Amino acid sequence: MKEKYFDHSATTYVRPEVVNVMQKYYSENYGNPGSFHYKGLEANEALTSARKKFAEIIGSKPDEIIFTGGGTESCNLAIKGVAKSLKKQGKHIITSTIEHHAVMDSCDYLERHEDYEVTYVDVNKDGIIDPEEIRKAIRPDTILISVMYANNEIGTIQPIKKIAKIAKENGVLIHTDACQSIGALDINVQNLGVDLMTLNASKVYGPKGVGMLYLKKGVRIVPLIHGGGQERNLRSGTENVPGIIGFTKAVELAQAEKEEESKRLIKLRDYLTKRVTEEISECWLNGHPTKRLPNNANITFLNVEGEAIILLLNEYKIYVSSGSACTSKTLDPSHVIVSMGLPYEAAHGSIRFTLGKINTKEDIDEMMEVLPEIIEKLRGISPVHLKASEVNK
Repeated sequence: MKEKYFDHSATTYVRPEVVNVMQKYYSENYGNPGSFHYKGLEANEALTSARKKFAEIIGSKPDEIIFTGGGTESCNLAIKGVAKSLKKQGKHIITSTIEHHAVMDSCDYLERHEDYEVTYVDVNKDGIIDPEEIRKAIRPDTILISVMYANNEIGTIQPIKKIAKIAKENGVLIHTDACQSIGALDINVQNLGVDLMTLNASKVYGPKGVGMLYLKKGVRIVPLIHGGGQERNLRSGTENVPGIIGFTKAVELAQAEKEEESKRLIKLRDYLTKRVTEEISECWLNGHPTKRLPNNANITFLNVEGEAIILLLNEYKIYVSSGSACTSKTLDPSHVIVSMGLPYEAAHGSIRFTLGKINTKEDIDEMMEVLPEIIEKLRGISPVHLKASEVNK
C-alpha cells in the first residue's frame, strides 16, 4: 500500500517550483544581505524583491513585512511585542479558548511573568466566536485582541472582519494568526482590517523555518531578539534568504490556485466525511459543516483513543494526527475540542484529516478499507462505552 498523507495542516511537502527558485540562493547567491560587497548586495536585492512581492499579495507596504523563523515566532513577536510596547497604556489582552499554543502560551507567559490580564473568550458548539462576546470583553485597559483566522485543528473560520471592526471602534489593536489560511481564504490585510497578521511557509508547500509578521505602519512593538538589527531592528539575525524566496513563491502559487484547488478539496473533504460518518458508528464531524477550511475534517470516534488510531493507521502508511502537530505528542485531549463542550472521554478520540495536493478520492477509498476495522478492534478493548446520544455535541 502506497503512503497516504492526510496531515497537511501539520506541514506540507515543498513544491518543486519552490525548491527550484531556492536552490541558487544556497549554492550561488549565498551572500549575507547585510554585507556591502557584490554577493551581499545580490542577496539583499533578492530579499527586497521578495518583500515587495509578498506585500503585493497581502495588500500591504513592503516595510510592513517582517520575516521571521516561523509562525510561532511571529505570534510571539506580535503578542509580546505589542504588550511590552503598550504596557503603560494597559495590560489587558483578549483572545479565544481555541488558539494555537503559540498564542495561548504567549498570553500565559504574560499573565504569569509580566502581570498582564487575559480574557479567554469561549466558542460555540461549532467552534466559532461570537464577535459580540469580544465586544463585551473589551475594557478601558485592553490593548490587544488576538483571534486566529482559521483553526488549525477543526478548520473553523472565524469572523475576523467583524472582530476587526469592533477592535477599531474601540481603539484596540487586532492580531490574527492566519497560518492555515493561505491558499484557502482572503489574506489581504486591507480587506480583513487587521493590524498584525502571522503567516507560515510550511503550511503552504514552502520551506520549514520561515514565517512572516505583517505589522501595520504606525503600530509599535518591542523586539524579542536582539543583535544585528535586521528587519528594521525588529527581528535580529541574518535573514533566511533561500527560505524567504521559497516562502514568497509558495504563497504566490497558492493564492493563484486558490479558487480551483479549494473546490477540489471541498469535494474530497465532504466525500471523506460522508464515508467515515456513514460507515462507522458513534462518530461525527467537529466544527461547522461549511464555515471551515476546504481541506479539514476533524472527526470524533467515541470510545477510542486517538493516539491508538494514529498508530494503527501508521502500520498501513496512512498518516493523520490527533490535533495540532505542535502538541500531538502529549496525552492531554485537544483544548480546542474540549472548549467546544465535549467531555474529555470524547475529546480523546478526535482525529484530524487534512487533505492536500497529493490526495485523491482513491486515497480515501483505500483508507476506508482499513479504518472501520481499526475502530472496531479498538472499541473491543476499550473500557469506555459512551453513546453519541449521551454526549453534548
